[in-house]
Formats: sequence, structure tokens, C-alpha cells
Amino acid sequence: MTYKHNTPPMKSIFYIGLLSLVLGCNTAPKESKSLNDLKTQKTDLVNQLNNISAKLKSVEIAISDLDTLKRLVTVTSFKAEEKIFNHYIEVQGVVKADKAIELRAEMGGTVTAVLIKQGQKVTKGQVLATLESSVIDNSVLQLKTQLDLATTTYERQARLWEQKIGSEIQFLQIKSQKEGLENSLNSLKAQARKMKIIAPFSGTIDQVFAKTGELISPQTPFLRLVNLDNVYIESEITETYLKSISKGTMALLSFSSIDISFEANITQVGNFINPSNRSFKTRIDVKNNNNELKANLLADIKINDFNASGIVIPSKVIQKDRNGKTFVYTLEAEEANYKVIKTFVKDSNSYNNFSYISEGLNSKSTLVDKGARLVKNGDIVKLVD
Repeated sequence: MTYKHNTPPMKSIFYIGLLSLVLGCNTAPKESKSLNDLKTQKTDLVNQLNNISAKLKSVEIAISDLDTLKRLVTVTSFKAEEKIFNHYIEVQGVVKADKAIELRAEMGGTVTAVLIKQGQKVTKGQVLATLESSVIDNSVLQLKTQLDLATTTYERQARLWEQKIGSEIQFLQIKSQKEGLENSLNSLKAQARKMKIIAPFSGTIDQVFAKTGELISPQTPFLRLVNLDNVYIESEITETYLKSISKGTMALLSFSSIDISFEANITQVGNFINPSNRSFKTRIDVKNNNNELKANLLADIKINDFNASGIVIPSKVIQKDRNGKTFVYTLEAEEANYKVIKTFVKDSNSYNNFSYISEGLNSKSTLVDKGARLVKNGDIVKLVD
């Protein structure tokens, strides 16, 4: 649709004025052709042209002020909202268990019996496997026989000594012999126990590496025993966040592979900075009653290092000027439209495409959304939904 104005076009006004000036020059009386007269005539023409340009500019301004049909930039807006803002440090962690170990035999030997199966639950102190120990067993039997005789001899000698019969040296020799056999027997029994693999805690047999008849050594893993009732998630965090994280800091734990998420608190912050990557360790203890979390399972961790209530706006509407100052465009009602106001703000923190504004806005502020890059301070704009 074409709009017509009663006011003549600006270019027409200019050409009419210029034509009048030219015609005036052609009809002017020819008096003197001296250089001074020509210079004077030139000065007059320039002055007339300047006057016409000034009048043309005034007319253009008047047209702009009176033109109600001029095209305005259209923008959308939103109200500044006051709510809780959280910032998170995102790292990865690994599930670990204090009770997840590989058991090894204390002494080398041939496996004579494997008394458990993979996946079986066992209790603390239960014998899981035995090694060949016939030599030690025979030595134990011999020492027991010798100890029985030494004990009987000692008891008789002790009764005689109570009656002051016999010498004290004889009594002490018999006593020393008995005690020496007792110590030797205890040592052999301790060696005999080392020929058995015993569960140090209750748990589940995760894997059995050795087989019956196989010769093993203390360096060879025999089986893996795990108890996942209580596990922890360990992560490494750059030293930049050392002041932001402490014992009790809240964290969001997510295990994407098993689709489980929950909140927990940091239970331990490391006191050592790894010089190779400038990071420190954190530990989060969790209950694992259903044993859904497995050892070495990866976890996505979001640690809440900043929490505050205030004005929160989309980060995309925040801009910076040439001086590095942060600002947004707000709207102020003006007749049927709105005026754009450049408003300086302080964004204290940003996360997930939203920013926390600590200064410059309140809950009554209306901000330019779409079209914020097309306007400038003082523009009159049209608001659309």
C-alpha cells in the first residue's frame, strides 16, 4: 500500500528553489563584467544556496515529526524475573569402594580346593580356598605330640618343686622346653592359616582367577571380593575452585548409563594439589543399598558453588559497549509505542544460558528480547507479542 502526503517531496522543493535561483540569475541586468563584480555575484549565489539548504533541512525535520506513518522497528519483550540462581561446576567422577579388593595368597603353593563360586555371597572369616599344606600339617602333629609330653613332664615337675623335691634348674629347663614347643606350634599354626584364603569382610565374589591344581604365588591375584553397600565418588577439580568447594557443599550426581540421578554432599576435600594437573580430589560418600552403583562406574557431577536469589535473565540479551561495560536495552512507554533505554547492569554469574544480575535491574524492568541487536538508545519501537 502506498501512502500519499500533502507535503511536496523534499527533492522537488530543492529543485524548485534551485531553478528559481538560476532563472533569477539569467534575468538579472548585465551591469559590469569586472572581476570584483563577478566575485560579488558568486557570493550572493552561495548565500542564496545556503539559505535554501537550511530551509530544506527545516522542512525535512518538520516532515519527520509530522509523519505518523513512518516505519518503526518491532521488538519483543519480557519482564525481569526474580528467582533462585544456581551455578554449578561440572566434572566427572568415578565410583569407588573401600571394600573392593583382589585377594592373594600369603604364601605360594598349589591350590587344593576352591570353596566358592563367582557371584556367591560370603561372610567375614569364611575360608574361600586352600593350598597344599601337608608338610606344615605333619609338623603341627609332631609338635603337638612333643608338646603333650613336655606339658605332662612340666606338670609333674611342678608338683615336685612345690614339695621342694628336685632342683630349681631342672624345673626351669622343663618349663622352658614346654614354652618353646608352644611358641613353635603357634608359629606353625600361623603358617598353616596362610595356606588358606579367608574373607577379610562380608561381600560378594566378583571373579575367581585361579583354579584347583594351579600353582600360585603371593604376586598372583586369586579372586576379587567386593562389598558395594557403601561406595564413594571420587573426582579431580582444578585448583581454581578451591575456595568455592568445602565439606558439605551440595552436588548433583548423574549416572547416564543406568539412568539414575540424586543429590549428595561432599564429604571430603583433598589437602594435596597434584602438581601434574593442578587439581585436588573430592570424595562423596553414598549409600548403595540396592548395589546399583558398580565400582569404576562414571558419574557426571555438578557441584553447586554459587547460590543466590535475585534477578535472572537470558544471557543472550546482555551486550557490551566499546568501553567494556555491560548493558541491556529496557523499554519505557511513550504514547502508543515504547522508547529504548540503554541500561547498564552487573552480571555476577552465568550458567546454562542465564545470568544473575546483581545491579541495574529490578522485578519491574521490561527488557528488549528479539530485536535487541537492531536498536539503539533513544529509539522509538513498536512492541509485538
